[in-house]
Amino acid sequence: MLRDMSQLSILGFQSAIWSPAELNRHIRQIIETDYRMGDLWLAGEVSNLSQPSSGHLYFSIRDAEAAVRCVMWKQDVARMPRLPQDGEAIETHGKISVYEAGGQYQLYVDELRFAGEGELYQEFLLLKERLEAEGLFAAERKRTLPRWPRRIGIVTSPTGAALRDVLNVLRRRYPLVEATVSPTPVQGEAAPDRIVKAIQAINKESKPDVVLLVRGGGSVEDLWAFNDERVVRAVAASKAPLVTGIGHETDVLLADFAADLRAPTPSAAAEIATPDSEELKLEVRELQIGLSRAWSDHQRRLRTALQVQRTALELVSPRARVDSARQRVDELLHRATTAIRHEISLQKAAVGGLIQTLQAVGPDTVLARGYAVVRKTVDGSVVQSVKQVSTGDELQVRVSDGEFGAQASSMGSS
Repeated sequence: MLRDMSQLSILGFQSAIWSPAELNRHIRQIIETDYRMGDLWLAGEVSNLSQPSSGHLYFSIRDAEAAVRCVMWKQDVARMPRLPQDGEAIETHGKISVYEAGGQYQLYVDELRFAGEGELYQEFLLLKERLEAEGLFAAERKRTLPRWPRRIGIVTSPTGAALRDVLNVLRRRYPLVEATVSPTPVQGEAAPDRIVKAIQAINKESKPDVVLLVRGGGSVEDLWAFNDERVVRAVAASKAPLVTGIGHETDVLLADFAADLRAPTPSAAAEIATPDSEELKLEVRELQIGLSRAWSDHQRRLRTALQVQRTALELVSPRARVDSARQRVDELLHRATTAIRHEISLQKAAVGGLIQTLQAVGPDTVLARGYAVVRKTVDGSVVQSVKQVSTGDELQVRVSDGEFGAQASSMGSS
């Protein structure tokens, strides 16, 4: 009995250890020794057509079940009247070999014949025409995206690079937004039904302001789920506006026609759906300045209106009438005082005149001219007539410089 692997190695039973280069080289040699692989025709539809600056042509030949990678060198491409198109049915001639560095077998094409549009492409066109006739792609159905979405729903594979790209863009441009992911496969036979359910679920449960349906680039076969009629109708029926960002810019799918907006890549879809936070900050600053100016203008208008109202109130205010009446009283008082003073002056002048007149004709002046005033001593009555005096009556005589007594001695008449 053998006890360990070293004994198996000694007997030659141990498997050989290959390097990737050795394995690929060996497989290439096996394929190239099969004469059937060195001269064959391959018919199918063109997909993933590309021509880099080298001038070589790279594409795939596919049918409903599989695809084969093809290469056509520049000198062979130069003999063709035109280049094939994606979805076009062709027949190619060449040999099968292995691209050792990449570990993939491919058909090296030296001749190409056009056979018309392929079945899948015809199916694509027929479905597009039918859905377009229903109005599913009509421009009037397209909805405007919200300017400041609060919640964004993302329908994609949870493990794909597309999700990482979208989340990075959202964090950079608009970190305020809430992102919700509705996971789904984005390729394969089960993908269409799962994509439909994911779109319906995100609308029902999260109620987003906008939905992003995204996946990274791939072959036509990888992206074909987004040409499925069920997916296209689910995109059109989304309650929230829906943006597609599927594959690369050159990939155009039926889901893109049904979407409210189509972005060339997943990252571009995230940028389209969100405002730039820097631009938003600038806009907020401009709004603040505008609000400040508007408030200042409003205050100015209010102050002017208040002044007008104050002036109008002052015109009808009792205080104005009281002040006017008070001033009128002051004026009347001044006029009355002036009039009284003037009247007093006149009265003084009149009195002065009377005094002068009195002084001119008064008793003292008369007395000074030699006249006297005689009064009866008994009763002090002024003697105006001889009839008032009897002989022997005591009399009081007043002259200009005093008085003296006298006695009536004889009576006579003039």
